[in-house]
Amino acid sequence: MFKELKLFFYILSIFFFITLLSKIYFSDNYKKKSYRSLNKIDLKINNYSKSLKILKNDTKNIIEYIDKNKNKKNKQYYFWKLLKKND
Repeated sequence: MFKELKLFFYILSIFFFITLLSKIYFSDNYKKKSYRSLNKIDLKINNYSKSLKILKNDTKNIIEYIDKNKNKKNKQYYFWKLLKKND
């Protein structure tokens, strides 16, 4: 008997929780508040973006390309050949 009552109250509390939550979530008042908060965030982003400084691009010609032919001193090693030499 006690288990059935306990289960009934659990189910009842879950049901009330879901109904109250859905009532609040789908209400017009909640929709208005959420829309207003989104608008405020957009305004804050726009105001903050106006105060940002734009930095000069200093990354031109930063990459140097090296030809393999220029560095002939470097010996090229091959992995499988190194293994065969050790045998």
